[in-house]
Amino acid sequence: MRKSVLSAAVAAALTVPTLASAQTPAPAPAPAPSPFTGNIALVSDYRFRGITQTFGKPAFQGGFDYAHASGVYLGNWNSNVSQGAGFPGGNLEMDFYGGWKKAFGDFGLDVGFIYYYYPGTDSPGSGVGAPTNFNTGAVASGKVDNKEIYIGGTWKFLSLKYFWAIDDYFSTPGTKNTNYIDLSGTYDFGGGWGLVGHIGRLDFKDQLDGNYTDWKLGVTKDLSGWVFGLTYVDTNAKGDCGAVLQTYCFLDTSGTKTKDAGKSTVVFSISKTF
Repeated sequence: MRKSVLSAAVAAALTVPTLASAQTPAPAPAPAPSPFTGNIALVSDYRFRGITQTFGKPAFQGGFDYAHASGVYLGNWNSNVSQGAGFPGGNLEMDFYGGWKKAFGDFGLDVGFIYYYYPGTDSPGSGVGAPTNFNTGAVASGKVDNKEIYIGGTWKFLSLKYFWAIDDYFSTPGTKNTNYIDLSGTYDFGGGWGLVGHIGRLDFKDQLDGNYTDWKLGVTKDLSGWVFGLTYVDTNAKGDCGAVLQTYCFLDTSGTKTKDAGKSTVVFSISKTF
């Protein structure tokens, strides 16, 4: 009888977890990262391919992205714009894009489509801000938009991307097949500091003085997820607003104020991704 009781006690001791093991359960697996991300930014001047879209004034911007494990992605990005920058009747840009990207070690591939939409725009074939072909004198009519396909590659901190307009470039008559090439780089110095650089070239099909090169160089600082940036932006775009207005001389909605849209500037920005 003593032997059987002792055996039962030993067996019970072996099957009951100790106090230490009961208080330290195995750690739960880390949750999978969300496929959704969002972003917001405030910039002192919205420059698209080196050209101001806000007449040199600030812009509030933001969007969201969805990225699938397969490499497929979709996204939307938005910003206020100026009617005088070629968007008569509109003051908002909405970009919708989708594509596929994949990393292969230090290299990456990205292909996709982007649609630039400007709700409220209405170009009646004349008027201030309407997209105009300076070769033919033709002026856009109807809504302003743009459709591009793109392909790009990355290597470590460098990226090269080619954009091709499959319709009239931002509704400028007769400018289908306009293309833009973008070479950019971002370098992390550590401690939250970074360097950003870019050079791009626009081939504006059948547009007088439409071709130009743009470039920028700047620094960024990450403070608790908020990224502060200071960037010098410049172009050689023809924006003289003298006696004869050149392609990149923009008029405000009143038609009385002019702006060399590609003139050099320094852009300050605050952004966050979440």
